[in-house]
Amino acid sequence: MKEKIVICGRDISEKDIETTVFIVDNFGSFSRTELAKTVCECLDWVTLADKPKVEGGVKLLEYLESIGEIVLPLKNEKMAECGRRAMKAIKITEKTDPKRELTGELSDFSPIELKLAYTQGSIELWKEYIERYHPQKYAKPYAANIKYLIKCKSKVLGCMLFSSSAWALEDRDKWIGWSEYDRSQRLMYVVNNTRFLLLPWLKINNLASHVLGKAIKQLPRDWLKEYMYEPVLLETFVNSEYKGTCYKASNWIKIGNTKGRSRQDSHHKYLSSPKDIYMYPLCKDFRKYLTGEKEPKIRVRS
Repeated sequence: MKEKIVICGRDISEKDIETTVFIVDNFGSFSRTELAKTVCECLDWVTLADKPKVEGGVKLLEYLESIGEIVLPLKNEKMAECGRRAMKAIKITEKTDPKRELTGELSDFSPIELKLAYTQGSIELWKEYIERYHPQKYAKPYAANIKYLIKCKSKVLGCMLFSSSAWALEDRDKWIGWSEYDRSQRLMYVVNNTRFLLLPWLKINNLASHVLGKAIKQLPRDWLKEYMYEPVLLETFVNSEYKGTCYKASNWIKIGNTKGRSRQDSHHKYLSSPKDIYMYPLCKDFRKYLTGEKEPKIRVRS
């Protein structure tokens, strides 16, 4: 790129153009607005309120179309299909799926951020990475949930999912010390780290525990904003073969094991192998919140 390109106050780099072309190539069924939102999210092109600068994204797309780099959908054309069909259609190219090791120290990749996946493009990208690289694959999240893309600038390093907790876990419920009634009334304040994926070609020292530490700080704020209440306890299940090293390094507490049943296993059939249960208290008095002695933080809609 020989000439300097400035759009809405941003100097457009070769990397910006490469990323934008990739998005259009792989999400061509999206509307111009959805493409612009996805571009802005991947380029961290946001307002002071952390919202995508859609106008700038649209102008960048239109500029690239004017010089023949991309072909955009018609302005009034609706997306052909979304959901699972779109997910199956997405193919991650070698630009984002390099199949080569990315090595180094944590300081070499600073800052690492957790970005909410909320646009159509970011959600489909999140689904594709989980389906392709997580051993448990993609499954539709149960009830309340928050998806994160783990990012270093415009580079995706992995994905996380936090969702509603398991209904009944004998070892967890004994450890908390709540009654069945307490659990039925306050289970919402326990959130499960359902998926945690770092892309397999990453060899960055201490990355996993660093990301967990960021999630512990960020999730309560994001959950409060999205669902109007703040969780007080996190849980996760780890296959014993993985040893839970990154969770231990982040001060999660191993408190027992699951019985190997799924959430919908009402007939007590063992459908999966038992897993280690790890918990992380988000506040010192979490038991008082879960047994009704204190009221967790809620946010009133204005």
